[in-house]
Amino acid sequence: MPAPTPLLPDPVRRLAAWCVVMLLVAGVVYVAIRLTVEFRTAVVPVLLALLGTGLLRPLHRRLVKAKVNRSVAAGLTCVAVVAVVGGAVYIVVAAIVETGDQIVDSLRQAGQDLADHFGAAGTSLDDLASNSKELLTKFGGTAASGVISGVSVVGEAVAMAVLALLLVFFFLRDSHRAPGVLRSVVPGHSGDVVEAMARRAFHAVEGFMRGTTFIAFIDAVCITVGLLVLDVPGAVGLGALVFVGAYIPYLGAFISGAVAVLVALADRGFVIALWVLGVVLAVQVLEGHVLQPMIQSRTVQMHPAVVMVTITAGASVAGVLGMLLAVPLTAAATGVVHELRELYGSPEPPESPEPSEPSTPPSAPLDS
Repeated sequence: MPAPTPLLPDPVRRLAAWCVVMLLVAGVVYVAIRLTVEFRTAVVPVLLALLGTGLLRPLHRRLVKAKVNRSVAAGLTCVAVVAVVGGAVYIVVAAIVETGDQIVDSLRQAGQDLADHFGAAGTSLDDLASNSKELLTKFGGTAASGVISGVSVVGEAVAMAVLALLLVFFFLRDSHRAPGVLRSVVPGHSGDVVEAMARRAFHAVEGFMRGTTFIAFIDAVCITVGLLVLDVPGAVGLGALVFVGAYIPYLGAFISGAVAVLVALADRGFVIALWVLGVVLAVQVLEGHVLQPMIQSRTVQMHPAVVMVTITAGASVAGVLGMLLAVPLTAAATGVVHELRELYGSPEPPESPEPSEPSTPPSAPLDS
């Protein structure tokens, strides 16, 4: 009896199978994103704590190797983080307070010059100020409610930061127990696979965080020195902005560099602004062609197009926080995919030996 003829040809059936798999994966990802958004107060501190653990684990490891108790080492690491972050915030705030009036006056003067040269008839800063007062009077209630909501957002952010710091302490202290916990949770004989995937994902995040922090520090120092040499106001604060912006690839560097150029244009004029632009571009070229390949050569590498799409998707889901978390999470997912490919990738078929030429009896040479 002949075998029944399939209803669809084989290429169509393969395409249908891949479509089903993609729909299932997209559905799972969508549900995970929606759950993350709904429980962001609990999920975001966990993600931030994982990033902080990946960044601080080498310091904790060195303290443990120096015969320091794991809990004491974790506590000292967290205290060091608080001291460094607090000192950086103090420096930035002091720089902003010291040079804030100068920057505002420079920007106001630049706006006045632009209004004088390109403004329409009857449009001046005084008109804009009077219109702003009318708008504030008209929408005062909305502004007040916005301030109240802003205060609640700040309170929520502080609470999440404190929770993330506590989680960093526990993650560092109990990091040696993570493989055993994974093996106890995963059923059957999948413990080795899950542990390998977790290790690859965490190593990708750890490498990304360490490399990005080192590159951000070099960028901030170089740009700060350039701004100090050019006597641009708020150089330290602008350098700190460059450091923070480096954790958002491409977009963060563009925004922080644009702010530095605008401040230089407002205070020192067009020529100094061009010099600042040259310094920013030189540092970015150094980062893209020297620092990135040299420092992050052993971490997960992603194409710039993938990074841009990832940042855009993270911004659409969670704003600035999503932009910050998108790239390291994608690096972790890429590491998991690479681990699965190494574990379950089909081995290459052995090369078949080349057929030997059949032996032919020697023939008499042809007559010329």
